[in-house]
Amino acid sequence: MLKTSPSSLIPPVRQRLRHARRFLVAALALALLILPERTLIEMPTRLDDVRARDFIQVATRNTPTTFYRGRQGPTGFEYELARDFADYLGVSLSMDSEHNIESLTQSVLNDQADLAAATLPLDLSEQDLRFSRPILELQAMVVYRRGMHPPKELKDLVGKRIGVIKGAGTSLVLREVQQDIPELSWMETGELEVADLLQRIEEDKLDAAVVYAHQFKLNRLFFPNVENGFDVGDPLTLAWAFPAHGDISLLTAANDFLETRRQDGTLDQLVERYFGHDDYLEYVGARTFIRQARDRLPRYIDTFKEAARETGIDWKLLAATGYQESHWQPKATSPTGVRGLMMLTNVTAREMKIANRLDPVQSIDGGSRYLVSIKGRLPDEIKEPDRTWMTLAAYNVGLGHLFDARRIVKMKGGDPNRWKDVREALPLLQNREWYLKVRYGYARGGEPVIYVRNIRRYYEILNYVYRSQQQFYQLDERPITDDEGDSNPFDTVPPIL
Repeated sequence: MLKTSPSSLIPPVRQRLRHARRFLVAALALALLILPERTLIEMPTRLDDVRARDFIQVATRNTPTTFYRGRQGPTGFEYELARDFADYLGVSLSMDSEHNIESLTQSVLNDQADLAAATLPLDLSEQDLRFSRPILELQAMVVYRRGMHPPKELKDLVGKRIGVIKGAGTSLVLREVQQDIPELSWMETGELEVADLLQRIEEDKLDAAVVYAHQFKLNRLFFPNVENGFDVGDPLTLAWAFPAHGDISLLTAANDFLETRRQDGTLDQLVERYFGHDDYLEYVGARTFIRQARDRLPRYIDTFKEAARETGIDWKLLAATGYQESHWQPKATSPTGVRGLMMLTNVTAREMKIANRLDPVQSIDGGSRYLVSIKGRLPDEIKEPDRTWMTLAAYNVGLGHLFDARRIVKMKGGDPNRWKDVREALPLLQNREWYLKVRYGYARGGEPVIYVRNIRRYYEILNYVYRSQQQFYQLDERPITDDEGDSNPFDTVPPIL
């Protein structure tokens, strides 16, 4: 019997293994050739999922700088940017605003939202999130209660009641500062928003807060007893947050979109529209307005509301116009002879069949109907809200001069149906070069621009004050205070011992 040693078996075994491997590679190659093409396609990406369902889900917060429901529907800086992104992707937008910062993160991590857009700072230390390219600079600043000794640096706030929104990035800024000022302490909350902090400063429940400059700029008119102090730390950047798990297709699309909007100027225009306006004189004037709204407006609210029912114009816009005209003084008289709460001329009073211009009921009725009359004489091509702003401008400067400004807009190649273009043309009626070219001649065209701007600000304040109690405070009421039963929404960050 022929015997075979174990060592003599090794080469044949190795040869069989090589043949087996070659066969396996060939079989796999053949399988790839004969399998349907679809099996070669990768699993759907996040961007594919969004387009397949035909909407993008965005988690946000209900704040003036992010998303809220205004008079003409949803609005807010991040809402408008997110809506533009949805249009860019060719899908619809779904916004979920029932979040604080902590729940925003969880919503994204649990894939309940595709992204979070809610004044979130770009934080590279966050391992669970990916962030888009920068959208807006976030500069932390101290604001404090009017009447306090003005703080110049954070050392001046040691021992004071300082409020911060937890997770917003401002608390991180304070933690860095605390390394140099270990005795510094503050209170954090994830239950409140910036407007709530400012309200607590106004009510002497906080001495100061650290918020972002653009947030204070947008809210300051509503809290005239809160002063801006000084910047804290280096600027951060606002960005959108995406989950770190999964592919980056949606993040890449967002970055492409943001870069496109930055290059074409759209992003800068949006930033300017929401955060570019900051007139300190208006801020000072807001204090007087709110005080007089508490003292004088209640006497005329019912009359303004009755006029609103008759004309269809928001009573708060009528009230704002009355304040701009006379500061709600029924016997006001100007050097030019216009009189009454709505400052009617004799001609207008006769046209509106008003017998006594000094009677506030008649004045409000006549002024409201006159606004409707002006609006009805504007071309149909002028749409809202431009139509309202031009109506107010004509109430101040006269319909003829408004039409002249529209003619100048046409001469300059602009759009005469947009208030933005007409607003820029009105001051030109003071220049001989231009007023000689139009029908009604010279006018103090800068005045209606300021007039409309002021009314819009007063209207914003009244609109803010009279919103639903869930979000805003009534003018003549105060919310239940912490001392009256609310649990303390703050966690204290102690000094470093």
